Amino acid sequence: MRKDELETPYQIMDPAGKMLGAMPEGLTNQKLLEWYRLMWEIRYYSNKTVALQRQGRSTTWGPLNGQEATAIGMGAVLQPQDWMVGSYRDAGAYMAKGYPMKALFYYTRGFSIAPELVGQDKRCLPYQIVLATQTLHGVGIAMASRIKKENAVTMIGVGDGASSEGDFNEALNFAGVFKAPAVIVLVNNGWAISTPRSHQSAAKYLMHRAVGFGMPGMLVDGNDVLACYSVMKEAVERARHGEGPTLIEAVTYRHGAHTTADDPTRYRDPKEVEYWMQRDPTLRLKNYLVEQGVWDEEKDRQIREEVESYVNEQADIAYNHPTPGPDGMFTNTYEKLTPRMLKQREELRRELNLEAEVK
Repeated sequence: MRKDELETPYQIMDPAGKMLGAMPEGLTNQKLLEWYRLMWEIRYYSNKTVALQRQGRSTTWGPLNGQEATAIGMGAVLQPQDWMVGSYRDAGAYMAKGYPMKALFYYTRGFSIAPELVGQDKRCLPYQIVLATQTLHGVGIAMASRIKKENAVTMIGVGDGASSEGDFNEALNFAGVFKAPAVIVLVNNGWAISTPRSHQSAAKYLMHRAVGFGMPGMLVDGNDVLACYSVMKEAVERARHGEGPTLIEAVTYRHGAHTTADDPTRYRDPKEVEYWMQRDPTLRLKNYLVEQGVWDEEKDRQIREEVESYVNEQADIAYNHPTPGPDGMFTNTYEKLTPRMLKQREELRRELNLEAEVK
């Protein structure tokens, strides 16, 4: 990744936490304090999942560290009727929309989503592991929302590596042609496993693809939570007013490994990592809050202790929750089972000597 990539993307707050532009309308220091806490919840959730994977209790995991500002921008701009359709590194955006952490922890165990842990429907599809397939799902949901006149916008997250997949380009084409109320956030964290951004495309910026699909493309500093919120809010409002989709490239950085099965020290220059660590989104927001006189080191220590305790509690709830039975493959598929599925379920139950009332 070129070091000059952060010289062009839209910024409101520089890496030192100094304001370069006006505060987005409606934001207060209290809201920023809430976002700062959420950033640490996202990071501690990711760290906890790495630890659980090392213990053999969680599946392979893709750490979220470094992408917290982009995640909050994606989730905080949405309303309850809006949809979130993300990839495996967008779990933070789900939290920003209000998705329970305990439900996300349960998913990392390798099980399907447990509705009883989710509670009221948050309109979030399970985050996708297969590259870029969620972009087609998301555009389809957006098109359906428009047909049903739901006044809903679909937020779609996709990585820079996944943007090389055919599904991504097909989704953009459908979104552009049918003016789907969708916002596609291309999270450019610099690396697609060990493949650098420079080997992904000859284009200076990946968002330049937008014009070819008849939609605007926007470029934002993905480590600046104010800029992410501002740009994504504008795109969501545009979609909600029937003006069609927007492609946003958020330039950020993956602090750690691609997944717990990866060793980034084999292909990344330590100087590059250090350069981006100085642009950490949590550090940037913290510096601003300290400058405003609403934060200090003691408060920082306290909130991180509180967040660590909260994350551990959420993990305990998820890891003590009952595992799904064989009925899950039926009950988690359709609201009402078809006659054929009812018959198949009964056959499975007989095979497993299960006795349960057919609903």
